[in-house]
Amino acid sequence: MFSKYTTSTAFLEALQEAGVSYIFSNLGSDHPAIIESLAEARQKGIALPEVIICPHEMVALSAANGFAQITGKPQAVLVHVECGTQNLGGAIHNAAKGRVPVLIFAGASPFTQEGETLGSRNEFIHWIQDVFDQRGIVRGYVKYDNEIRSGKNVKQLVHRALQIAQSDPKGPVYLVGPREVMEEEIERVIITPELWEPIQPSALPSKGVKEIVSNLVNARNPLIVTSYLGRNPDAVKELVRLSERLSIPVIESVPNYMNFPSNHPMHCGYLWNSQEQNELLSKADVVLVLDSDVPWIPLKNKPSENCQIYYIDIDPLKEQMPLWYIPSKHFFRADSYTALQQLNELLEQIYIHEDVVHNRWGIIEKFHNEQREEWMKQEQYREDVITPEYLTACVREIVNEDTIIVNEGISNYETIYRHIQASRPGSIIGSGAGSLGWNGGASIGVKLAAPDKMVINLIGDGCYLFSVPSTVHWMARRYKTPFLTVIYNNRGWKSPKLSTLGVHPNGVAKEINEFWVDFEPPADLAKIAEAAGGAYAQTVKKPEELKEALQNGLKAVKEGRSAVLDVYLPSIKSEGERSLLKKDNLLPKGAS
Repeated sequence: MFSKYTTSTAFLEALQEAGVSYIFSNLGSDHPAIIESLAEARQKGIALPEVIICPHEMVALSAANGFAQITGKPQAVLVHVECGTQNLGGAIHNAAKGRVPVLIFAGASPFTQEGETLGSRNEFIHWIQDVFDQRGIVRGYVKYDNEIRSGKNVKQLVHRALQIAQSDPKGPVYLVGPREVMEEEIERVIITPELWEPIQPSALPSKGVKEIVSNLVNARNPLIVTSYLGRNPDAVKELVRLSERLSIPVIESVPNYMNFPSNHPMHCGYLWNSQEQNELLSKADVVLVLDSDVPWIPLKNKPSENCQIYYIDIDPLKEQMPLWYIPSKHFFRADSYTALQQLNELLEQIYIHEDVVHNRWGIIEKFHNEQREEWMKQEQYREDVITPEYLTACVREIVNEDTIIVNEGISNYETIYRHIQASRPGSIIGSGAGSLGWNGGASIGVKLAAPDKMVINLIGDGCYLFSVPSTVHWMARRYKTPFLTVIYNNRGWKSPKLSTLGVHPNGVAKEINEFWVDFEPPADLAKIAEAAGGAYAQTVKKPEELKEALQNGLKAVKEGRSAVLDVYLPSIKSEGERSLLKKDNLLPKGAS
């Protein structure tokens, strides 16, 4: 038993009761009571979540994010007042938009200054870090925020926060506690965690099930589009079952999980920032959208006006997106796994034109095979340059059933999905959001969640720098979470360049080849990880060095040491220069 039972003690006990394994922490002057409770627990062998020291808050929340994506279980992140809250940066956006459950706790500056109670102000920073609305910093991103005002009901607040975080649509929650409140000595709090379970998954109405099934059965060219259904591996099995029963092709739009096996004959590719009309989407007469924020970008790629669209999602109104709509006949708030079970059960009971299904299977399988043949051509080895397609194909060779891919390739995001050929549920994840730098902390979280798995982190050089690699690799060494990082290094931010060309394809920026996004002269990115965390570091500039380098990195990770391979692709600057030379007929004959 604790010699002194405080609000902080009850807070930590509540996390333990709720099944939290880790507290990703960046501690400060607001946490003395928590530190005392943690220290006494260690001294006396009292079980509490393990503290993971995180020198940067972005990495802390990204690690909690990655852990929850693999396990479905929320973890805790402790940060220092409003400064630490702001230093969470884009990670709070990622947790919110990616619908990842996590509990964030921040202290607050003491509210007394003359020793009226234990924890009163005794450092100059307590005045500087006192702000009017600390919770308002994250209110636009969290599902729930509250202030702990007494230790007497702190466990109820923690369990309620975690109940909300884990109920669909899942997401982050935020609690704050002033120093004096966290120091308050109280009677031991007893609570029944089973009374705070998340809300049960919702199902389709029976009328909706019948209508969707009827339209799919009678469609000539049905299509399924999904993005994050694969967060539940069981939902993938049900989706395969539906697709196979009716020979329905599946497209993954900006996926952040493996939603449908890439090697399945009904898998028909990916949508990203597609600038051309997708053939299957344009021909579809019925489209079933399952768990997708952006099933297509309607400016250049959308279904026909006569297409019947049904939309099933845990968040069908996208209430946190000011501008969002698609022309769906019906919107259903339902859990995709539950909904697919309902659809499949009804399909077992009705008559289906088997000849139609059989003929469609042949057509779609042919489409699938031709698509894969085209992708394979892009993977060809070249003596002069390492292409992202070839790099991904080489990574694919070292992937097995015990591998988890972390993908934050951004300008190469679709390339990675196409050529890694993920076909197992849970074998690949993305952030599902737009604040770059998630990858490093997420890889640590994934490794903590699945210590027996090989974690391979595929990223661009911009994302690598955003991830705070010095913190990431220090943590990876300290907490024995080694993983392999492969940097798709084009020496700059290619995505802003592509965005500019998407709006101004023949503008002045293209004419003079200046987008203000290049990283020349390049940093020695791999050496950052070596210096901070003792990682194996290798820069790869020649195609003939690539496969051996990947084996070197794999060997280092298996021996317990992280590895970073900085692989040079054509630079964004040189790509532009070559296009200008080609335009002006200055390239040698036959050059491309």
